[in-house]
Amino acid sequence: MWDYTEKVREHFLNPRNVGEIPDADAVGEVGSLACGDALKLYIKLDEAKEKIVDAKFQTFGCASAIASSSALTEIIKGKTLDEALATTNQEIAEFLGGLPEEKMHCSVMGQEALEVAIAKYRGGPVPTHHDHGHEEAGGEIVCKCFGLTDVFLRKVIETNKLTTAEQVTHFTKAGGACGGCIPRIKEIINEVLGAKPAEEHKRPEKLTNLRKMQLIQETLEKEIRPQLWADGGDLELIDITGSEVQIAFRKACAGCAASGNTAKFVEMKLRELVAEDITVTEVEG
Repeated sequence: MWDYTEKVREHFLNPRNVGEIPDADAVGEVGSLACGDALKLYIKLDEAKEKIVDAKFQTFGCASAIASSSALTEIIKGKTLDEALATTNQEIAEFLGGLPEEKMHCSVMGQEALEVAIAKYRGGPVPTHHDHGHEEAGGEIVCKCFGLTDVFLRKVIETNKLTTAEQVTHFTKAGGACGGCIPRIKEIINEVLGAKPAEEHKRPEKLTNLRKMQLIQETLEKEIRPQLWADGGDLELIDITGSEVQIAFRKACAGCAASGNTAKFVEMKLRELVAEDITVTEVEG
């Protein structure tokens, strides 16, 4: 079962603002029943047509879709259209105390419905990220199963800082059905990330001892420890003598039969990002 927060459960069991607004000023529809997720968002403005005085939704979807839609309607009430447009899918997730990553596409769908509603109200071009058979201006359909364009995927990758195809599937569903578009998704991720990571990770040519020590510490903190945390492990930097780095493994890595391989991985990463002559030894710390 998904690990839902109390707030998600509460908004799923007692969703706010369910239903329709017959005289709504703006209506945004996204998703499709074929995908299993669909959301219709109704917005009512004040007499001056500046602030949102009411918002309601109808959705077909899981607990996260209902909770995300409920959260969105609560967040945007009382805001101007521009303030509402600034709402990010991360805000929706944070309002609910967090969503499982596999369900983040529900928060993205809410943000999208809002964009569509306001674009239609203002008479501007309407985003068509999910419209099967339609191509957005300058956009190509990447995921045919869910009708998702490269423009939409780029935006989600950029705003949520996604780095893997699996994350893109969690946030948009793209690649989650037949999987045929995953190579293209990986290409788009690389295009969005651009040459920046490669530039940042270029090994410095000449290092003072102090700078080398700083770089080793930075690389361990930013590049290596997060990968170990994902597997329930950790490491601690014990000492640096010239190019010799001493580390001790913690948690799941401590005493693990594969810790020798992990030490090799750490050494390889430090050689790649800091200096070629680094050696890593594992000590009992």
